Amino acid sequence: MSSAVESLRASVERIILDPKYHDLLAVVKGARNGAVYGAKVRFPHALVMIMLFRSGTVREKLLLIFRATKTHARNLAKFATIYKATCMLLKNYGPTPGKEGPYDSFIAGLLGGYVVFGQRSRSGKISSVNQQIVVYVFARVVLALARLAVKPGYGLPGVSEPNKSAAISHYAWPVFASMSWAMVMHLFHWHPAELQSSLRSSMTYIYANADHWDGLRNFIWHNK
Repeated sequence: MSSAVESLRASVERIILDPKYHDLLAVVKGARNGAVYGAKVRFPHALVMIMLFRSGTVREKLLLIFRATKTHARNLAKFATIYKATCMLLKNYGPTPGKEGPYDSFIAGLLGGYVVFGQRSRSGKISSVNQQIVVYVFARVVLALARLAVKPGYGLPGVSEPNKSAAISHYAWPVFASMSWAMVMHLFHWHPAELQSSLRSSMTYIYANADHWDGLRNFIWHNK
């Protein structure tokens, strides 16, 4: 029995190590990695946030945790599949077959982003999990573009000159951090409904609920 298993394993390894199958198998592994990473990232986050801040029975909370984890894992797996498959097709059937084009990654990301994260549910709503993922990605893109804008040799004329680039890089973070908090607190105070629901809930717990108590019990030990 063990020899049969070893023989099967050796056959499978010969296939997955064969260069002619590399691009196709990269799509499969991308899907696997997306699912695993999505589950690893979402499960502990959902576990803490739902158990601490959501009302309902334990069974209802566990179901919400499962759904959030499943959605995150599935969507990252779907995006990875579309992205890797599109890159493979563009590489092999594009203007220069066998060679990656300069905009292949952009086109593949555009397609995957639209299909996986750009759709609404049947009720017309946008998934909260998808919103969180897209906002997370958007924030990282903006930071990367800001760094690229002042990078000598790559950035915008004027601000990417070595001396100016160093000065901007030094002072940019304090300005960015203070303005971000200034704007989010202003929005929370005057337009809370426009903020993403999980952020609004967190800010309500920290700031709005701090104004209310009727005794020592909900001043120190409990929030309400």
